[in-house]
Amino acid sequence: MPNKVKTILVSQPEPKVENSPYFELQQKHKVKIDFRPFIHVEGVPAKEVRQQKVDISHFTAIILTSKNAVDHFFRVAEEMRYKVPEDLKYFCQSEAIAFYLQKYVVYRKRKIYVGQKDFADLSPLIKKYKDEKFLLPASDQLGQDAPQTLNALKVDWTVGTFYRTVMSDLSDLADVYYDVLAFFSPTGIKSLFMNFPDFKQNETRIAVFGASVQKEAESHGLRVDIMAPSPEAPSMTMALDKYIAKVNKEK
Repeated sequence: MPNKVKTILVSQPEPKVENSPYFELQQKHKVKIDFRPFIHVEGVPAKEVRQQKVDISHFTAIILTSKNAVDHFFRVAEEMRYKVPEDLKYFCQSEAIAFYLQKYVVYRKRKIYVGQKDFADLSPLIKKYKDEKFLLPASDQLGQDAPQTLNALKVDWTVGTFYRTVMSDLSDLADVYYDVLAFFSPTGIKSLFMNFPDFKQNETRIAVFGASVQKEAESHGLRVDIMAPSPEAPSMTMALDKYIAKVNKEK
């Protein structure tokens, strides 16, 4: 039987909400949970965006797939001293992103179109405005969904790398041991091995969210002990809850 779980390191920033399920997990099982992003986002300077032949004044519609995309689009606009016009159209992948957009624009005066959740859900909206010139501010690790969807719609679109994912320096964790490490992106796993090339899993349990993270972990020879999402555990906290309940039972 595996050892009891007493400590967990979640490779993400600490949640800002007081009622985070992680805090409930901490109380329920009397475990210690630390948060530490293994990766972080850095903005690409406006000069580099220009070198990509992206002139944001040429576009009539912006496609926003994350809060990072929102932040970095407006940061680059400011660095380029570009006054964002009031009639610019915004296509937001989800309601949360559209809501976040209010940080920068007065909502009721703007043309904002909102998808359900996945990028493909934006298709009918983009199709309706297919004569616009679309800009997709993205990270250096853009997946296939957006390009495939936009190419299939045969619209005039351009991608610009406005921010990049960078591995964080974790050297201060060298002598710290956790019972469980929780990962949410393949880059998080890469960051672990970039920081600790000789990392040995031994008794450490690895928790992953998503098949791509599982694949990355296994390609580094890691044993995945806790997997989410699953029908029984759609979230990481639920998967951890089930696992801890099982192994922490009094032997």
